[in-house]
Amino acid sequence: MNEQNITNTLRDIKPLLKIPDNTYYIYWGVVIFVSLLVVGVLFFIFKKLWDNRKINLAKEYLKAIKQIDWQDTKKSAYEATHYGRLLATDERRKELFSQLEPMLTQYKYKKEVDEVDSDTLNQFNLYVQVADESV
Repeated sequence: MNEQNITNTLRDIKPLLKIPDNTYYIYWGVVIFVSLLVVGVLFFIFKKLWDNRKINLAKEYLKAIKQIDWQDTKKSAYEATHYGRLLATDERRKELFSQLEPMLTQYKYKKEVDEVDSDTLNQFNLYVQVADESV
């Protein structure tokens, strides 16, 4: 009887049930989602910093162009051309710079140059004013 009881008990043992386990997929899904979220946030932060850098450069160029001393005409013409070209980013400033550049050219490539005439100074001041409004 004892042996038969053990055999009956052994027959009552059922095989282990397979329980569906999705934690592996959930884990990697969360890791990928968080990674994409972090990359997206970092992208927008770097983009914002890059845009601020460009704005600050334009402000620095404007500051430099405003500080040009017209006593040394040749050096001033070179500086005005350099910073003017850097500031000419939109259509209106490009057009004004294209009008100003030939006026400055007459002061750049000669050994000795005269003082800047009033037309060139007026055009330069107009360009600086327009650049100041848009920066």
